[in-house]
Amino acid sequence: KWFKPLILMYFYTVLIFIITSLFFSFERFYDSIDRAQIISSDSLLFPKAKHREQSKLIHQLLTKYHYKKVSLNDSLSEKVLDKYISSLDPNREYLYSSDINYFKQYERQMDDYITSGYLEPAYEIFTIYHERVKNRIDFVFSMLKNEPDFSQLENFYLDRKESEWFDDVEKMDDYWRKKIKNAVLNLKILGKDWDSNKETLENRYNRFKKTINQFNSEDVFEIFINSYAELYDPHTNYFSPVNADRFEINMSKTFEGIGARLQQDIEYTTIFSIMPGGPAYRSKTLEKGDKIIGVAQGDEGNFEDIIGWRLDDVVSRIKGPKASVVRLLVIKKESSIDAFPDTVRLVRDRVDVVDEDATFDLVPFISSNRQFNIGVIKIPSFYINFQDAQKGVKDYKSVTRDVKRCIDSLKTLSVDGIIIDLRNNGGGSLQEAIDLTGLFIETGPVVQIKSSNGRIEIEKDFDKQIHYDGPLLVLNNSFTASSSEIFSGALKDYNRGLIVGEPTFGKGTVQNLLDLDRFFPKSSLKFGQLKITLAKYYRVSGGSTQKIGVSPHILFPNIYDREIYTENARKNALEWDKIRDISFENKRDISESLVEHLNSKFINDTKSDSSLINYLSFVKRTEENRKKNTISLNYETRLEEKKLNDSQNNSLNTSLKITEIFPIEQEDLKKKIKNDLYLRESVKLFVEMIGYKNS
Repeated sequence: KWFKPLILMYFYTVLIFIITSLFFSFERFYDSIDRAQIISSDSLLFPKAKHREQSKLIHQLLTKYHYKKVSLNDSLSEKVLDKYISSLDPNREYLYSSDINYFKQYERQMDDYITSGYLEPAYEIFTIYHERVKNRIDFVFSMLKNEPDFSQLENFYLDRKESEWFDDVEKMDDYWRKKIKNAVLNLKILGKDWDSNKETLENRYNRFKKTINQFNSEDVFEIFINSYAELYDPHTNYFSPVNADRFEINMSKTFEGIGARLQQDIEYTTIFSIMPGGPAYRSKTLEKGDKIIGVAQGDEGNFEDIIGWRLDDVVSRIKGPKASVVRLLVIKKESSIDAFPDTVRLVRDRVDVVDEDATFDLVPFISSNRQFNIGVIKIPSFYINFQDAQKGVKDYKSVTRDVKRCIDSLKTLSVDGIIIDLRNNGGGSLQEAIDLTGLFIETGPVVQIKSSNGRIEIEKDFDKQIHYDGPLLVLNNSFTASSSEIFSGALKDYNRGLIVGEPTFGKGTVQNLLDLDRFFPKSSLKFGQLKITLAKYYRVSGGSTQKIGVSPHILFPNIYDREIYTENARKNALEWDKIRDISFENKRDISESLVEHLNSKFINDTKSDSSLINYLSFVKRTEENRKKNTISLNYETRLEEKKLNDSQNNSLNTSLKITEIFPIEQEDLKKKIKNDLYLRESVKLFVEMIGYKNS
């Protein structure tokens, strides 16, 4: 009688101990094992009926019309899964290796899911990812209870894109401990105390959690279907109805702000494009790819940490009344995410989402006791007012017409030559690229276009009048793209002008935007848009501009790695190839001996010109820093690194006596020349070219 109760008491004691142990260890096992509860949780999203139809339609459209013919089979299915996972967790910091192994059950079925519209597995994967993110955010809050010890000597690995997935929670926790420690240290280096840093990071991750929790079925479908579409090429994309509407609004509305289009990359707000003519464009301090991590109002306002914010909230902080000041904390695109941010001060202005006119400057330059007058025409894009042109408006706006006016003005000033500045020109109208080329050649082919069916069309300039036949130089950089590459490539093929600067971006493809609503005429639902690549551009010499761009005659030092920032770096970009060349009249303005002479001159400048020497040193340091994948988490070490970085950046500010060789009277032009090393070198080489040809 006494033994049976004792046995029962012992049994219940053991049971309670087991349950208690499981409770306290649940979080650990949850991270690496228990997906079943995640999948059955209330947070599970489901595809809508329209998504099933969209999936089937997008597959049909890509199969039929895309330039690249791709078979959606088991091999591609594996790539779809890999792309989808990397889109969700690019730095491999949320999902475990056990999750990846679990997902592999679908790796040979993704093709069938897309063609049939069965999308549940994609949503299941997202739900697991979603829960992993929330679990990591909870871990962050636990880490922020105590200030980290910055006296320890340890390092943090920044880039995990090629690393193995974490196989247990201890390794994941250690990585995140260092990640948060590094985030605190970045703020501490800027002079913030622990209470402030703790509050900043808590707010940051609360916002990030809110953003993640606001993902809906439409968002998941967009991420997943783009994991398929972008395997064709990086310029083929699906836009959900919300994003399609935002795109149209951005292209048409007028507002007051800084003139930059932004995009959200999970935690970070990134500059997608700079609008010509706006404050950001005029300041020349922001570029596509820069990350904004903080916003402050006025010259005295405190910076708000915006990491993890929704895009709409970021935009609301950056927009504001005309003539008001906004300051941004910016991590430049060539820097790692843990680099020291730049502070950018901008004065808001009215921004009309239209293209800025082509403009010109007259730049005097003294060489061999003679003053040369060089015209510089800046072309921000290949714009045209299509509506006015179609209506037959006599004076419709276009880049070709504006450049003609610039040339006419420069002719009256008796210029010795003209420089066309195409830096950061992302392209625009193909017809304008052809017409603009026609201002500098008599007549002839400008570009070849090969469609997905193999048909090749030759686009020509038929205007026999040459609007300018004098010395010509084209200045490019790595972000000279698309139509501007057609223009540059044609002038190089014709030997009509000297090309200097950096190799261009390398976008040699043609896209069209399809409204998916028209395929469902009886439905009141919105189905979004599909941007699809239909053709490729080829130069008259037969070579494509795709991936390699247009190489300059004179190569300037480039801070941007082509393996990171240009078309060549983009996964699944269409390959470079060559078709037959076509006959055209070689203008023979640029000879091999001239190019050799100018290259020799430029190399000598890199050894004697203090500005070039300092800039080359800066480029080298940037390349070295880009190779680093670890950062110290020791406060004293990082403080010394910051001091060294500041002193090296200050060394770039050389005491250049502009007026000795550039006798410029206008203060704004003098400032522009002083701050633009590439333009100074272009003018110097151009004058050397003119003198060489005259001799």
